[in-house]
Amino acid sequence: MTHEEKARAYFLEGYNCSQAVALAFADEVGLPTDVLAKLASSFGGGLGRMREVCGAVSGMFMVAGLLHGYDDPKAGTEKAAHYALIQQLAAEFKQELGCHSIICRELLGVEGNSTVPTPAARTAEY
Repeated sequence: MTHEEKARAYFLEGYNCSQAVALAFADEVGLPTDVLAKLASSFGGGLGRMREVCGAVSGMFMVAGLLHGYDDPKAGTEKAAHYALIQQLAAEFKQELGCHSIICRELLGVEGNSTVPTPAARTAEY
């Protein structure tokens, strides 16, 4: 099963976009799935369903941090390299989708931020 197939399956189970992407890489990042799901839980719906940065993008960035991140606050070279990786991943995401944004509401074509915290049901249309 590919990462994409795993992410889709997790999403259809009810995990948010961020959790679905992060969980698709659970075997590679070395964290238990319950910890990874909790770590990514706040980022669904574009950060707590506010429709800001796309949850799938946030999940992708979390995985990149776990696999390629730095942990020394004085590691300037490593920090710059990691930020370059994140910018590259964002550019590839936009190119893959044929869009110019990583903002949830822009990707979904909805107006403004949401103040409704209730997640949408997983329907065929969703």
